[in-house]
Amino acid sequence: MIYLDNAATTRVCPQAAQAALEAMTEQYGNPSSRYPLGREAAKRLKDQRSQVAAALGCAAEEIFFTSCGTEGDNWAIRGAVELGKRKGKHIITTAFEHSAVLEPCKALEREGYEVTWLKPDKTGHISIDDLTAALRPDTVLVSMMLVNNELGTIQPVAEAARAIKAAHSPALLHTDAVQAFLKIPFTPKALGVDLLTISGHKVRAPKGVGALYIRKGLRFPPLMLGGGQEEGMRPGTEATAQTAAFAAACAVGKAEMNSYTTRMKELKEYALDSLLGAIPELKQVGESDAPHILCLTLPGYKSEVLVRVLGDMGVCVSAGSACHRGKPSHVFAAMGLPKNEMDGAFRVSFSPDSTREDVDGLREALIKARDTLFTTLS
Repeated sequence: MIYLDNAATTRVCPQAAQAALEAMTEQYGNPSSRYPLGREAAKRLKDQRSQVAAALGCAAEEIFFTSCGTEGDNWAIRGAVELGKRKGKHIITTAFEHSAVLEPCKALEREGYEVTWLKPDKTGHISIDDLTAALRPDTVLVSMMLVNNELGTIQPVAEAARAIKAAHSPALLHTDAVQAFLKIPFTPKALGVDLLTISGHKVRAPKGVGALYIRKGLRFPPLMLGGGQEEGMRPGTEATAQTAAFAAACAVGKAEMNSYTTRMKELKEYALDSLLGAIPELKQVGESDAPHILCLTLPGYKSEVLVRVLGDMGVCVSAGSACHRGKPSHVFAAMGLPKNEMDGAFRVSFSPDSTREDVDGLREALIKARDTLFTTLS
């Protein structure tokens, strides 16, 4: 099997798998329990929080574990509007956010909030001038993803923070950094954000764990009420196997980040040259800035059919975000792609484990799939 859908999820690295196994079979105490096994679990959880914080570049007390990026995004958005409810009911976000941001914002629209949806340009980038023009005295939240999950384009989050400050706006700034974490260099402080979401399974940790960064000093409301875990901010018994694995993956990812990102960037460039050279009708969609995501289109073909045929050949790519579940991508629609290009768009995404042989296998399979589908269509 050739796996090139790492923006959807990654294979768990050996260090993370071992950490999870030990947490489940040897270090299985409840961190809230007062006997030695529980106290040891609490200490390990504290150490794991510090490891994730070190990888992100923030203080440990600014990290709150969640179950996934979707939970973090929802908490950030709902908490921000709750905190700003006396200041206004206006939100700014982009039209090509992940559904974990889009859907809560749409729900808030139904509850009486006004949402400004910024559209990307043809390259897949948001204009900071558009954001600045959209800011109002009653804007309470700006949410802009750092790396688009389907295009790999880096958005001007740091510039957004400066624009908010220059406008003397009360708005909090949130970024979904799920596809950026350990892929491009940043820290929450350097970006100037108040809230930031990351997810474990995008960085070779298991599914079921993530974190929300909450800027120190921000009196943020809890996700829900319960037993007081996560400093009372996110109650529920901590998923210690997942947090152990997340911390281990973060430690490896941080230590190897330069070599990993260089490897993925070189592989992406090789893939672009190799695929476009072999298939002249293939086109790149947008201008991917991140090292691990490449969006392509084969106009005149249906991406869902193409992906299925490639899958039957043992090659895994996607027709966009896995969260679409076969629905047309709102990302490509927001860019204003022609219908034939939108229909034929698919995403290739790399991990540190990806190889040139994987790309060569994709190229040969894609040629076969194109020719097979062309014959069928004819």
